Amino acid sequence: MEAFSLILALLMLLTGAVTGAAVVYVLLRRRYLAVEQDFDGVSARLSDVSAQFAAADAERRLLAAQNRELGESRNHDGSVLRALAPVAEKLTAVQQQVSLLERDRLEQYGQLAQQLQEARLSDEQLLRSTHALESALRSNSARGQWGEVQLRRVVEAAGMLRHVDFHEQLHSGQAHSSGTDGSLRPDLVVQLPGDKQLVVDAKVPLASYLAAQDLGAAQAGQQSSQLPGSQQAHLAAHAKALKAHVDALGSKKYWDIPGNSPELVVCFLPAESILAAALTADPALLDYALAKNVVLASPGTLLAVLKSVAFTWRQDVLTDSARELFELARQLYDRMGTLGENVTKLGSSLKTSVERYNSMVGTLEARVLPTARKLNALEAAGLVTPPAVEVTPRAVAAPELQSRDESEESAA
Repeated sequence: MEAFSLILALLMLLTGAVTGAAVVYVLLRRRYLAVEQDFDGVSARLSDVSAQFAAADAERRLLAAQNRELGESRNHDGSVLRALAPVAEKLTAVQQQVSLLERDRLEQYGQLAQQLQEARLSDEQLLRSTHALESALRSNSARGQWGEVQLRRVVEAAGMLRHVDFHEQLHSGQAHSSGTDGSLRPDLVVQLPGDKQLVVDAKVPLASYLAAQDLGAAQAGQQSSQLPGSQQAHLAAHAKALKAHVDALGSKKYWDIPGNSPELVVCFLPAESILAAALTADPALLDYALAKNVVLASPGTLLAVLKSVAFTWRQDVLTDSARELFELARQLYDRMGTLGENVTKLGSSLKTSVERYNSMVGTLEARVLPTARKLNALEAAGLVTPPAVEVTPRAVAAPELQSRDESEESAA
């Protein structure tokens, strides 16, 4: 029984051992499989880590290369910056200069804006003055006064004096050639050398010219090389009115007034454009006026004429002065001859006086003093003999200072 129990125990022990071995095997197998799986995962992870390590190493090498390049670039940039330091200083100076220029530009812009504002106000004032002047020029009396003022300025610019070289609004007292009783009243009479006169008239018709200028200003925005028909009509009317004024001046015949030598009268036009517009409409107007003994003169033309008259006056004054100087020189020469005659006579009188004085001294010494000494023998040295005069007056040798008789005798 004990053997059976021992055998049974051994069998149970063996069975338990086998079962335990089987269980251990199963467990070990599972553990092996798990370890194998873990090893595969670790291998995979190790491969991934190796790959990451290789990538990191490559990146490290790349970063090192970039770091080296960056260091070299930094060194190069430092050398470039050191080389560009003067340029930076210049740029700083330029920046400061630009700032100053910008400040000056702002100031100048403000001043320019102010000047433009003042110019705009001045233009507005000038426009108002122009409109007022245009309205005034439409009046015949105002146009006449304007022409007279322009004429006076031209005459004064030529250097001529009022009431000396010219007279304004001078009444001639002579009736018109047409038989009317009114006297001629020229606007200006210029005095010429030789008591002659030159008549200047400043009354010019301007109504048609002003109307043409108004039309031209109204159509200034239209780019056209041709003048509009209405403006041409006004210019033609202006030329016709000026032609009629020329006929009126020619019929007055100012040159018939006593003292007026030139057979012409000057028709003064206050502006160059007035004459130019009339000649554009009627090119033969200038010849027509000359045929009527009327000279159409703009301010420039009249200034040249008056300058010539002023120069003629200066030459005439120089001629009168030279004539007067010659007359004074002739009188001085004649009077110097008379003075020479008187000097010669005075010299002769002095010579005669010296001769008579010497004769009187001789008589005193030879006749009077010896008798006087006999009367006063005790004081022989009491009477002194006067000395004789030995100097002879110098004769005048210049022929201009000799008398005419002596000059004739010396010439003979």
